[in-house]
Amino acid sequence: MLTDGQIETYRRDGYLVIPRLIRGRELDELRALTDRIVAEARGIDRSDDLYDLEPSHRAQLPRVRRLKPALFKRYEFFHRLVRDPAITSILAQLLGPAIRQHGGKLNMKSAGYGSPVEWHQDWAFYPHTNDDVLATGIYLDDCDLDNGPLMVLPGTHHGPTFDHHADGRFCGAMDPEACGLDFTKAVPLVGPAGSMTIHHARLVHGSALNRSNRQRRLLLHEYTAADAWPLMGVANFDEFNGRMVLGEPTIEPRMVPAPVRMPLPAADHQGSIYENQRGTGRRFFESPVQQAVQHEPVG
Repeated sequence: MLTDGQIETYRRDGYLVIPRLIRGRELDELRALTDRIVAEARGIDRSDDLYDLEPSHRAQLPRVRRLKPALFKRYEFFHRLVRDPAITSILAQLLGPAIRQHGGKLNMKSAGYGSPVEWHQDWAFYPHTNDDVLATGIYLDDCDLDNGPLMVLPGTHHGPTFDHHADGRFCGAMDPEACGLDFTKAVPLVGPAGSMTIHHARLVHGSALNRSNRQRRLLLHEYTAADAWPLMGVANFDEFNGRMVLGEPTIEPRMVPAPVRMPLPAADHQGSIYENQRGTGRRFFESPVQQAVQHEPVG
């Protein structure tokens, strides 16, 4: 359970790190199953509803940058982990007694070429009727400054929703030169394998290229209070209620003023955040392609 101090820190800064929350056999199974699923990408030549592939992926040399939400439908282990009381008991202290899973994915951040994620706010992708919305991240590997940790700008969840558009279309990334933020104040969320990060949906965050020889896999779960309803609508009411992980659903959305920018018109490269961010005009983080060019032998 969280202490009063941890809850106060989350309210003020918008993030927490819970060291070694997942451990032992559960962590071993999480890693082993993930390895198996990635190995099964061999032979696949394009992204699908499960695999989001690195640009350098080849069918004979699998390079997966993300496992998509289908992960939670196809594999009982991942479906069950979202509802693990070790996680939901903590979230109940932040979101209340009734909680819904909004989504989830597993970002791979592989050694040497793991793609960066540009600065953004999750809220820009899925605004709700209130902002009791957050994401958790479970590190499958030890995470330090070298292998691309999640980085956050403390307190930015109290501020505006920044523009995530380029050339009039949603691109899922902020313009680092236009937003007026001091990125030198970014805090890296590091910790040993099994640690869980928590960040508010309005918190500005991103992650750099993995420059190390170690992978940095992060299993992300997105959660909302049950009375936070997505402003983009509910496509399937039964499926929506089927994502409850704690307590009971409600048909009475709680309305709270919050700065919203709709993710419309849709991105030119609609898909995962990596695809969306292909449309951004200015980048902050070095890309794998830039790194390869910079380190290419001369002569």
